[in-house]
Amino acid sequence: MSDNNTGSLQAYCVKCKTKRALGASQPVYTKTGTPGTRGQCSECGTKLFRMGATAAHEGIPKPEKIERPKRKSNSKSKKSAKSRRKSSRKRIGKLVIVESPGKVDNISSYLGKDYSVMSSKGHVRDLLKSTLSVDVDNDFEPKYRIIKGKREIVNELKKASRNASEIYLATDPDREGEAMAWHLVHAANIPTKNLKRVVFNEITKNAVIDAFSRPRQINMELVNSQQARRILDRLVGFSVSELLWDKVRGGLSAGRVQSIALRLVVEREREIQSFVADEYWTVDGLLSKQNQNSAANEFKAGLVKIDGKVLARNSTDLEKPNTIVINKQKDIRSQRDTLKQSKFVIADVKRGTRQYSPQPPFHTNTMQRTAHSRIGFKPRRTMQTAQKLYEAGLITYMRTDSVSVSQEAQSDARKYVKDNFGNGYVPKSPRKFKTKSKGAQEAHEAIRPTSIVNAPEQIKAQLNRDQFRLYKLIWQRFIASQMSNAVYDTIRVEISAGLSDDNMPYLFRASGSKRKFAGYQAVESNTAQANGETSADEYDKLSELAVGGVLDLKQLYTDQHFTQPPKRYTDSSLVDKLEQLGIGRPTTRIPIVELIQNPKRGYIETEGSQLIPTATAYLVNDLLSEYFEVELDYDFTAMMEDQLDEVAEGKNDWREMLSDFYQPFEQRLNNAHANMPKQDIAERVGRKCPDCNEGELVFKYSRWGKKYIGCANYPECQHTESALKRMPTGRPCPECREGELVVQEGRHGRFIGCSNYPKCRHTEPFGMGFLCPQCGNAHRGEIVERNSRKGRLFYGCNRYPECEYVVWKLPENLTRLEEQSVNETQEESAVF
Repeated sequence: MSDNNTGSLQAYCVKCKTKRALGASQPVYTKTGTPGTRGQCSECGTKLFRMGATAAHEGIPKPEKIERPKRKSNSKSKKSAKSRRKSSRKRIGKLVIVESPGKVDNISSYLGKDYSVMSSKGHVRDLLKSTLSVDVDNDFEPKYRIIKGKREIVNELKKASRNASEIYLATDPDREGEAMAWHLVHAANIPTKNLKRVVFNEITKNAVIDAFSRPRQINMELVNSQQARRILDRLVGFSVSELLWDKVRGGLSAGRVQSIALRLVVEREREIQSFVADEYWTVDGLLSKQNQNSAANEFKAGLVKIDGKVLARNSTDLEKPNTIVINKQKDIRSQRDTLKQSKFVIADVKRGTRQYSPQPPFHTNTMQRTAHSRIGFKPRRTMQTAQKLYEAGLITYMRTDSVSVSQEAQSDARKYVKDNFGNGYVPKSPRKFKTKSKGAQEAHEAIRPTSIVNAPEQIKAQLNRDQFRLYKLIWQRFIASQMSNAVYDTIRVEISAGLSDDNMPYLFRASGSKRKFAGYQAVESNTAQANGETSADEYDKLSELAVGGVLDLKQLYTDQHFTQPPKRYTDSSLVDKLEQLGIGRPTTRIPIVELIQNPKRGYIETEGSQLIPTATAYLVNDLLSEYFEVELDYDFTAMMEDQLDEVAEGKNDWREMLSDFYQPFEQRLNNAHANMPKQDIAERVGRKCPDCNEGELVFKYSRWGKKYIGCANYPECQHTESALKRMPTGRPCPECREGELVVQEGRHGRFIGCSNYPKCRHTEPFGMGFLCPQCGNAHRGEIVERNSRKGRLFYGCNRYPECEYVVWKLPENLTRLEEQSVNETQEESAVF
């Protein structure tokens, strides 16, 4: 089609990124005789060109059409191209696709040269981030697309799958892994004719070969369960987050389980704030046999009853009915005065034995909890380390709620115990543990070593420090779980006290225990301390006592106590609480806990490992609890997990489940949009913007979570300044000699800069005032603060890279700069 008027012509402008009118248009012909119009963008002046004849071309002679020379046919080149295409279609044998690159080498070595193993490097397809990506009106049909950065990987897998005789999808053995395999098929257009699914719980030769001998099809019930969870989370998270952006501020987020985790933290903090401590006193006596002054015979006994009624000795006793509580100092003085004049007689001596059973092998949550308490690992660090151990073939799959163990593993463990500890350490029958986690069915086994002969010390050289410490915990826990009980001899001595034989209202009690048989504690020795065992010396002292013996009171201790508020959540305890409530699964709990701590959200501040909610967290939690009371109910969220389990078992249709949830949720969402009041949560500085003189300065947060001051009129006014109170150093700037050096805070932590910024851009590292222990004496290097790429604070020498001294924690007994100067002055005085 041709245009009659060049003035009305438009062409696409690459700079404006839209169609613009052609200015200064000029009709032309190309070398091949094709008509067109040259011009420039009427807005930005960029050169434009539009093909097609116009009325202006009528008066211009048309050039002769120049025929393009035909390419000479080259049979050789055709042949070579044909052969290249043929070679590119060369069969590669059997293709195996795993999700982690760390598995490739091990699985390749087990399967041999007939198999080619490739990695998808995680998920390759997901919902779009920028939109809801769920067609609510079309039966909740999801809209997936290939994840950014994964296109090249998908193309490689697509090409390889076309040239493979058989294709095996060997992703993880849980719902996430099943869904990953299904997404791979659709993203890479993998032909389903020779497609097979294999799962194995451990990456060992026997397990892998056995899995490949029993392939199956993709389990769509597991896939649909994962799809339903993903869509459910998107429906809630995307919709409620948009609501928070509109009513509170941008950058906030909400979620089906995320908001539950935030609610737990907020409610725990409110419990702590409203907690009122109860006072109570305890009485203990230091006793010994009559007329024996040796300290070797002394033992401690606690007052447990007065006039036959139990005396509260801890916060748990306070909650029991019919318990006496001494909560006033004058009352304890009266009791103390009476006891100092009392006679102490042994009323009863009870001997017995007590047995302690080993704990079951680890599942995901108990491994995280134990790693946190024993070796100080956060849940994320624990799982990353366990992933490496799993990929190396040393442990079974680490995302599981199960504590069951295969018969083969039980037999191997019992044989190892018998050979290394003796018959007495092997129970008569293998121990079987029942999973207590609600809805546990993520995998078939607990976390255990794949080979019991791989004792930690024997493979220590193959592991880094983190891997060795975690593997040792897993190995010891599993071995101990298949060993005999630990047996202790126990003794309990009850002592009556009173002013006379006929009036003894006080009852003291002393207990002791002594290990008789180590059992599983021969491997897990620290569990003896966890069970609260006393020393053998205490047991021996009590064993010498007999009924009717008279005791001397050496010392009377009266201690004041106060009940303590509940502890704040940590990463580990919050994950543990979610498991107790039956909310989330091993693959989802850690990302949830980490999400609410994201600095961009501004929900959580940390004090050590404790999680403390901010004012924003209180506000968001209260708003969501008011308008989404059902969705933030613990039991309701746990019930949704049960429904997802039913989908995985084929007992429920995932689309019907989503429909039942969404209809009432949509009504509450619409109500919130209509009735939730807008919130003003800007934290004001209290002064006007120095640039525009109109806007008020408020505190804001950067993309890295750093607090700064900005103008409330942004983006019209883009004034910003540091939120850190600028601390003067008392030194003039050595560069401009006008400004003063002050301590400031930037993206990478604290630093020293000129107060005349941006006119003067002089900066220095923030010094700690300590000499570098590596080069300080020779070069007076100073320790300064630095931040790693991941934002973690560390300390290094200001002479880097000449001095490469780096530590995560400052060592003790560092020399201060001023001390060094004093020492040098004293040395000079001594010389002269």
